[in-house]
Amino acid sequence: MKKYLEILLRSPLFRGITAEELERLLPCLGGGVRHYPAGAAILLAGSPAGQMGLVLSGRARVVREEFSGSRSLLAELEPGELFAETFACAPALPGGLPVSVLAVEDCDVLLLSLGRVVGVCANACPFHTRLVQNLLGVLAEKNLALNRRMLHLSRRSTREKLLSYLSEQAALAGGRSFSIPFGRQELADYLCVERSAMSAVLSRLRAEGVLETNRNQFRLLCLPEEEL
Repeated sequence: MKKYLEILLRSPLFRGITAEELERLLPCLGGGVRHYPAGAAILLAGSPAGQMGLVLSGRARVVREEFSGSRSLLAELEPGELFAETFACAPALPGGLPVSVLAVEDCDVLLLSLGRVVGVCANACPFHTRLVQNLLGVLAEKNLALNRRMLHLSRRSTREKLLSYLSEQAALAGGRSFSIPFGRQELADYLCVERSAMSAVLSRLRAEGVLETNRNQFRLLCLPEEEL
């Protein structure tokens, strides 16, 4: 676990907790590190809720698969990011987890039981309370991110959804130039649109001088006021 100490200290879950405190805290949480090869399922839809995870290395993805076979991308996970914490807080979900977490690359993951995270610490760790407060903060931030995504999805056309998302990313980056964590198919899945339709919209926006793009790098040049 020591080789992942820096990653853990950067995680919002352990914000404000020192390296020494963290080393004392981890045994209380009863978590274990597991390795998943690229393409493997870390958590499968339908399995019992109650566990949450933290990516230590590699990259993972949270997806929702419909009965029809279509797939929606809900989140891209980098080292230090949490997943399934919301569902772990509602372990009585009918049908189990509604999403799957898949390894995009070879991943090392710290899996934690929510009961050990929010329960009373047998060792009476003074920093365990801070951990619970951090978890509440993570849940609040995830809720805000979900609300932002719903704002994009509420737009009527593929063009409006795309511009809503790209405008948000520019605002978060603090400038017109920014990168996004998605490839074209992942972006289409995130916005719940057809990739071909989205690609056509991107081509038109480039032709109109609205934006420049190179793979996942974007630069917004102008944005008509009615599309803000």
